[in-house]
Amino acid sequence: MLEGFSNASHIPELRRRLLFTVAMLAVYRIGVAVPTPGIDGQALAAFFDAAQSTLFGWVNLFSGGALERFSVFALGIMPYISVAIILDLLKVASPYLDELYKEGEAGRRKITQYTRYGTVGLSIVQGLMIAISLEKIQAPGGGSVVYAPGWSFRIITVLTLTAGTMFIMWVGEQITERGIGNGISLIIMAGIVARLPSALSTTVQFVREGEMSLFLLLFVLLVSVAVTAGIVYVETAQRRIPVQYAKRVVGRRIYGGQSSHLPLKINTSGVIPPIFASSILVFPATVATFVPSLKNYSAYLTPGGWIYDVVYVVLIIFFTYFYTAVTFNPVDVADNLKKYGGFIPGIRPGRYTADYIDRVLSRITLGGAIYVSAVCVLPTILIEQFNVPFYFGGTALLIVVGVALDTLAQMETHLLTRNYEGFMRRGRIKSRKG
Repeated sequence: MLEGFSNASHIPELRRRLLFTVAMLAVYRIGVAVPTPGIDGQALAAFFDAAQSTLFGWVNLFSGGALERFSVFALGIMPYISVAIILDLLKVASPYLDELYKEGEAGRRKITQYTRYGTVGLSIVQGLMIAISLEKIQAPGGGSVVYAPGWSFRIITVLTLTAGTMFIMWVGEQITERGIGNGISLIIMAGIVARLPSALSTTVQFVREGEMSLFLLLFVLLVSVAVTAGIVYVETAQRRIPVQYAKRVVGRRIYGGQSSHLPLKINTSGVIPPIFASSILVFPATVATFVPSLKNYSAYLTPGGWIYDVVYVVLIIFFTYFYTAVTFNPVDVADNLKKYGGFIPGIRPGRYTADYIDRVLSRITLGGAIYVSAVCVLPTILIEQFNVPFYFGGTALLIVVGVALDTLAQMETHLLTRNYEGFMRRGRIKSRKG
């Protein structure tokens, strides 16, 4: 792998792409430190220390700590992702959107345009809601986090946060076009990884002060390495369905007759199910932040309790099947195979092929749902059973490992197209998309 990175520096185009990606991510991290006007930063930080299990703490994780500082990038890239997911789900109910997704490059440009418009609208709504919520928040010490509440503060906040989100979206698109990897995913990954040094320093401090034993630290490191290796294995795993193409005679030439395979990912839905499940479960705790009388009821759905874990796992399994059914259509796959003369040996083309693919996909999706649930519930077990003093986020780890695999796969493609050996001597890195 080290030789792969060394070879990457020898390719001018890949070197420029890597430097451009690093520069854009540095710009993003600098913007995270620029505060929004009118906020008492110390009072807001004290509030977030007490609200880690609410929606604020969840959004703060994916914004790389920008919401905790209430910087110009406080909303992060989540409005863009939310709109993209909503449009992806709406294509099932809207024939117009479904046709756009099938039109190729022209349809993708139209979808991107709708996503941008939706991002602006959602950012305005979220910015206004956050501004109004901040005016009502009292820090643990009793002080207000807003210096001068009112519509002037709300308008400035909405404009600042919306502009920040649109700038992040532009940065992500520039990375995708002129850098390496998916820009939006890399921005999320950068925000998560940026919190790692703080977590490590806190852990070292706990070990020095005797609050955490060295044996427990080694145990956590071993578990982290094992879970990371498991994620890499499953994210690159495929169920390959053999496909045979019939021979066709066109003029004097014979086409087809070769064998191939249809790759089905074990985890087709990616990290969408835990994100959906987390957003639903943190909603009661968020409401209880503003309605103290509901704190007794919301306590049952806070991380650490068995009720939370059970509901979390059930929601992950449900959303795994739901999102897989939305994004992968066995009927379309069967029709495409039939159109190009392909068939699965022993299975009749058409409806029978679609039913067979659906059965195989349903079985492997169950394994993928169990795998995602195990990775996401593991942090709760470590905290509750072993009293681990820092949060080892399963969802965050899924995102970081998945994005790293995709980025390495793209870098390896650049290397192989120029006759360089890839990052791995024995076998290529498989893309998570199959």
